[in-house]
Amino acid sequence: MADLIFRTATRADLPVILHLLADDNIARTRESAPTSPAAGGDVVEEAVDAAYWSAFEAIDADPRNDLIVAETGGEIVGTCQLTFTPSLSRRGTERMTIEAVRIRDDQRGRGLGRRMMEWSLDRARERGCRLAQLTTDKRRTDAHRFYASLGFEATHEGFKIAL
Repeated sequence: MADLIFRTATRADLPVILHLLADDNIARTRESAPTSPAAGGDVVEEAVDAAYWSAFEAIDADPRNDLIVAETGGEIVGTCQLTFTPSLSRRGTERMTIEAVRIRDDQRGRGLGRRMMEWSLDRARERGCRLAQLTTDKRRTDAHRFYASLGFEATHEGFKIAL
């Protein structure tokens, strides 16, 4: 897949990103892909889904956040969000958190996720980060094996609380 490119997401990419985020059994319990049926399912309605648009605008305006899409043949096939956090721990190093990693279902198993993660880790190194971290749902055992194959280690137990 020589024509695979990674780029910063634009406002026009948001509907596809939302579909990627909601396109699996685990995510369907917490995400939705809000679309307008009248528009063929391609448009996120601003009046109904202001929270998504507000979040996109905040991410886009924040120099410590990169919302990335993977594109091939003019189609978005993957996405992830990279957040860069300064820290006093680990001798003041900056760290990158990788979130919302998704590859389109029909494109999985072709090495796209590996390429996107390697690109993301290179991006962290370019910024001077000394640590990359991510969390993944405990039920995503395939993802656990994938991240381990990239060199990630399960070193911490994560906790979350819905507010």
